[in-house]
Amino acid sequence: MGLSKLNGLYREVILDHANHPHNKHDIPQATSKMTVHNPTCGDTINVAVDVEDGRIKDIGYSGSGCTISQASASMMTEAVKGKTTDEALAMAKTFSDMAIGKQHSQADLDQLGDAQILTSIMEFPARIKCATISWWALQRALLKKDDEEEE
Repeated sequence: MGLSKLNGLYREVILDHANHPHNKHDIPQATSKMTVHNPTCGDTINVAVDVEDGRIKDIGYSGSGCTISQASASMMTEAVKGKTTDEALAMAKTFSDMAIGKQHSQADLDQLGDAQILTSIMEFPARIKCATISWWALQRALLKKDDEEEE
């Protein structure tokens, strides 16, 4: 597949997640919630996680922002649902590392599901926070950090 076709496919997947988000809902029984706001661009992501026996039973998000932040949140929720909290935290670290250019094995990247395609976004430093904001919210929710954090 040519590079332009591959980039087009990536754009389609990102737009599909942004326009038809997965898990964009609140979870009233959530065991942890976190809101992260990026004042630079205005993105806000609220993540709600319901953890039972160390496993993410349900996860949802809400908020507003650019296409990248919304698509990344959708991709993140799909990737971590059903995982243990340790697995989800490892995935969040992999994603954050990827955002700053650190290399990971293909197996680590495959764990991220559709979110691994956001590696192409990392070529645009101004968009890195857009792509990582939901993953930061997930980490803070799972680690029970203070609510209403700003990046």
